[in-house]
Amino acid sequence: MNYKRIFVIVIDSLGVGQMPDGPKFGDIGVNTLGHISEAVDHFRIPNLQKLGIANLTPLKQVEALDEPLGYQAILRETSNGKDTMTGHWEMMGVNTKTPFQTFTETGFPQGLIDELERRTGHKVIGNKSASGTEIIEELGEEEIATGHMIVYTSADSVLQICGQEETFDLKELYRCCEIARELTLKEEWKVGRVIARPYIGKKKGEFERTSNRHDYALKPPHDTVMNALKDQGFDVISVGKIVDIFDGEGITEAHKSKSSVHGMEQTIELTDKDFTGLCFVNLVDFDAKWGHRRNPEGYRDELERFDEKLGIFLEKMRPDDLVIISADHGTDPTYTGSDHTREKVPFLAYGKSMKGNGRLPEQESFAVIGATVADNFGVAMPEEAIGESMLHYLV
Repeated sequence: MNYKRIFVIVIDSLGVGQMPDGPKFGDIGVNTLGHISEAVDHFRIPNLQKLGIANLTPLKQVEALDEPLGYQAILRETSNGKDTMTGHWEMMGVNTKTPFQTFTETGFPQGLIDELERRTGHKVIGNKSASGTEIIEELGEEEIATGHMIVYTSADSVLQICGQEETFDLKELYRCCEIARELTLKEEWKVGRVIARPYIGKKKGEFERTSNRHDYALKPPHDTVMNALKDQGFDVISVGKIVDIFDGEGITEAHKSKSSVHGMEQTIELTDKDFTGLCFVNLVDFDAKWGHRRNPEGYRDELERFDEKLGIFLEKMRPDDLVIISADHGTDPTYTGSDHTREKVPFLAYGKSMKGNGRLPEQESFAVIGATVADNFGVAMPEEAIGESMLHYLV
């Protein structure tokens, strides 16, 4: 074992350039990080700079370094998709060959809506792609007055149901989402996640989503590196929505986050915990708040807030810690539409005991992350898992 603890931090949607097959997904010339830099006046990320982020894609305000800390690489996505679950699952060894269904352009099929109404006892309103805060502003008063149920989707493979916590009732919202999860296991309706989106407030201008969100995800199709670690007695600690993305599989301890800043604060606190194994972190605000809403300034600000917390984290790292910073897809905030973008992602790896540093070859899969973790702890990869270890570079 080279490292006692490995922290994998996912900056959700921080792509660094178009995948070769990007045009197949409608994504041409995309580059989330590069285009943020081009679109804003100032951009200060000194800790990411030290780790070599600007060595992976040119940034207008941030210089590449001759001697960055640790190792840098670009990862391609093997799986057929560009969504959250596909990217995270691949990191832990799953090759998703059939992409999850999205209903961004059309809303959900009438057959699904009819069945959802029949099984839940609520008339569905909405049924379109929308921002969660905007659709509550539009339809929240109607839902409260009638008992109807707001159903919507996004650019992700999701079915989301809103419910006012007092009038709709949180327990009833969860019941309806469980029914929706069962219905959307059907192949032609299959979505990656059903999400309960509770809110409070009684009228427009007062509505506010609460932290009682609950995700009902599909389970990975086979064991991942996380299962292998857990089965061998190692700790697998999740921060943020990792526990939802993997439907709890392979996780020994879970921490829900209120925001990306809170997620980093939790991760910093976990540096004080004596554990042996993996801490897997997802920081979702980059994607949900800024990428989908095509707001490069907001994305920049979120990256600067992350960078401040990263500096604290790096100081607190122990000599036998390894941190890997990556992403699960792109969401270029300067691109058309509101969808994810099919992009390569960064791989930044640093440990205080590392003897070398520099740029590594471009890798064919995000799965190098999980394979490296498994190799470090001497754990055999699950039989169907993909991925080649990069540990030999990182010592």
